[in-house]
Amino acid sequence: MSQAAAPAQSSPWRATVATLFPEMFPGPLGVSLAGDALKQGIWALDTIAIRDFGIGRHRTVDDTPAGGGAGMVMRADVVNAALDSATALNGDSPLLYMSPRGEPLTQGIARELAEGPGVVILAGRFEGIDERVIAHRRLREISIGDYVLSGGELAAMVLIDSVVRLLPGVIGKSESLAEESFEAGLLEYPHYTRPRDWEGLPIPDVLLSGDHAKIAAWRRTQAEQLTRIRRPDLWARHPAKKA
Repeated sequence: MSQAAAPAQSSPWRATVATLFPEMFPGPLGVSLAGDALKQGIWALDTIAIRDFGIGRHRTVDDTPAGGGAGMVMRADVVNAALDSATALNGDSPLLYMSPRGEPLTQGIARELAEGPGVVILAGRFEGIDERVIAHRRLREISIGDYVLSGGELAAMVLIDSVVRLLPGVIGKSESLAEESFEAGLLEYPHYTRPRDWEGLPIPDVLLSGDHAKIAAWRRTQAEQLTRIRRPDLWARHPAKKA
């Protein structure tokens, strides 16, 4: 199954997702910024239905875990065949497996992937996939947080969205990206807009001063304070901590 945008003048960034539920895509990726960029051909999306490579009349994709235990495990032969099909469409892209035991998805990883040709993502289900596939295909395991989902599809969407918004032409002003959380190793500063006074809470005077240097300094201070309080792990690695 393929859900690819109309061809652009140059090869678009391409996401290929191997999943048991291809009908979940594009889902949220088909609306707003990502959806507009998909229609414009800035990026493309393919889905590979893992069930198509299942074994026997019932297209079996899983089996009981070796050594016993609860749940089921996706078979190595089935998953590997699905990945063969995915790489035939998108062979120059890194192979990713969405897994709670993977390295945390960061803005740095999103930028790294945005600079490449695309990604091939395996979205697992059940208790996971046979470990031999991970080793044999050298899958890079990526996690979106310290919790467990029913499957890798939602995690794949999160990763794809984090990358697509960084592609040239998706967001109009590059300044918007440069000032976001994590871009400078800090959380983003607070934002305000009209009305000037709401429920007795005014916009900070400095933001209405017209003094761009003071505004920049205020925003920097706010970002540092928020990072220090909410994300001490980020603050511990930030140069401003030593200043």
